[in-house]
Amino acid sequence: MKADLHLHTTASDGRLEPKDIVSLAVKVGLDVIAITDHDTIGGITPALAAAEAFPSLMVMPGVEINTDVPHGEVHILGYFIDYTDQRLAVALHGLRDSRQGRAQQMIAKLSKLGMNIEMQRVLELAQGGSVGRPHVAQALFEKDYVSSEREAFDKYIGHDGPAYVERYKLLPVEAVKLIVDARGLPVLAHPADIGDLKELVPKLKAVGLIGIEVYYRDYSSDVIAGLLKIANQYDLIFTGGTDYHAFGDDSEVMIGGALAPAQSVERLLALADRRSLELLKQH
Repeated sequence: MKADLHLHTTASDGRLEPKDIVSLAVKVGLDVIAITDHDTIGGITPALAAAEAFPSLMVMPGVEINTDVPHGEVHILGYFIDYTDQRLAVALHGLRDSRQGRAQQMIAKLSKLGMNIEMQRVLELAQGGSVGRPHVAQALFEKDYVSSEREAFDKYIGHDGPAYVERYKLLPVEAVKLIVDARGLPVLAHPADIGDLKELVPKLKAVGLIGIEVYYRDYSSDVIAGLLKIANQYDLIFTGGTDYHAFGDDSEVMIGGALAPAQSVERLLALADRRSLELLKQH
């Protein structure tokens, strides 16, 4: 079983439409994928519809919720969420609104630095999806203010950059609870980037975290070994994915380049089935 459980579409900051991600997943021989757009569930329904043409492919409905911590971010993946849940929809809508306000503030800061881009163009690049810093980076690159979108992050809109703007602060614990309330399975994304990981994991586990993304993009064997140790310590499912956006740059790992172990996928499926059964009993 080949499973890439961290993929983005045009519903957030990916470059491929949901149907195209599905087709590409089939082309590279994947059996299971998860659509995990930033702060939106907009890509799930079209991906599920596209997958009907490919019975061999399972599409997990998911989301990636961005949260803030001092000096950085923590991202929480949610698998098998109830994407029809109204409370989840309202919460994610609030996060997306804050993203637009944040982008406008970044544009104002960039203007003071002599780099003039238009909010309308940033929205066009987002194609009606969740607005993110990659769209601001695209707009800067289009106008030749930077030689690459990565340079835009490194010099201007990264955490220490002069045009960086903090967004609405949703805490990691709140994101885990939000996913649990939507009957989803919360998993900590790209954890090697988190400075206080050993302090954070038990706090998230206490409110419902069930997994940790161990196999991610190009993590080294040493990093993977360290994360497996933490996963085993807290009895967390170790998942994997490429965080694929179809950016097309040399640093991106191709879809299917980092996979979740088959045993982990089976554990996720078993947990999802158990929660569905519990929900039926409640009704």
